[in-house]
Amino acid sequence: MRTIASFRKTLQAILILGFLGVFGLTKAKAQDDLLSILNEEQSKEPVYTMATFKASRLINGQSIETISKNHLNFWISHRFGAVNSGFLANFFGLDEAKIRLGLEYGLTDQWLIGAGRSSLDKTYDVYTKYKLFRQSNKFPVTVTGLAGWAINTMETGFAMQSGSEMRFNNNLERYSYWGQTLIARKVNEKLSLQVMPTFLHYNKVEDPSLANDLWALGVGGRYKLTKRFTLSGEYYHSFTDPGTYEATTGKSYPYHDAISVGVDIETGGHVFQLHFTNSRGMIENQFIGQTVGAWEKGDIFYGFNIARTFSFDKGAKHKDK
Repeated sequence: MRTIASFRKTLQAILILGFLGVFGLTKAKAQDDLLSILNEEQSKEPVYTMATFKASRLINGQSIETISKNHLNFWISHRFGAVNSGFLANFFGLDEAKIRLGLEYGLTDQWLIGAGRSSLDKTYDVYTKYKLFRQSNKFPVTVTGLAGWAINTMETGFAMQSGSEMRFNNNLERYSYWGQTLIARKVNEKLSLQVMPTFLHYNKVEDPSLANDLWALGVGGRYKLTKRFTLSGEYYHSFTDPGTYEATTGKSYPYHDAISVGVDIETGGHVFQLHFTNSRGMIENQFIGQTVGAWEKGDIFYGFNIARTFSFDKGAKHKDK
């Protein structure tokens, strides 16, 4: 009888251990399956790329970046005279300067509006920029659309940078427009690249042999040296045929492609952009279509942009408190 009782206890122990083992394996498998499902669901969610560029402007032109909702950017831009203007005569261009003051406001995190006034040709500009697609683990690039308008408020008969006289018969002739598709990819933490297909329209040009419509393609990028210092560059090529102008006027075509190189310095709420460029224009209708400087002739202008960001997000202020 003792043998039978001992056998029963042994059998019960084996059954209990077997049950616990099966339960443990089932539980472990269920946990593995649950983790697999969670990982699969998380992989479906896009992880967006942040800070492709340091600011909403690359150098002269715009970057794909917008600003946060209820935030305001105040831009101060300077372009001094040509470096080749001499030391005694013009202190390498520092004796003269063109300035643009501008504001940008974030209507949403992806949509901003902006306006500014440039002393070059006393020009007012208005623009809007919207981030259509964002780079993520699901999409390879960020795509932003830009549209702008400007009015030249100089007195009729003034001399253009090209030396030509410009006369307006009405205010509509003072208007110009532009549209851009800004396409950028943050290749890695240091390198970001951007292309900018561009269309410009001038209601009036200084000579009938010049086209009112202009297509251009810009390329640019930045390379991050440190956490706060970044090298940047941009180039805009205009698809124009200078032959018609030269054959009609007997003069060389006055405009050149805009080329700029510089460095960005980020300090808290400020971004300082220091650069050299062959254009004194600071809005698209000026630096893309009307750049008169040539790098090979030493027509290089030192300039800088300063951006200061202000927050009007009450929720963010409340969180800070």
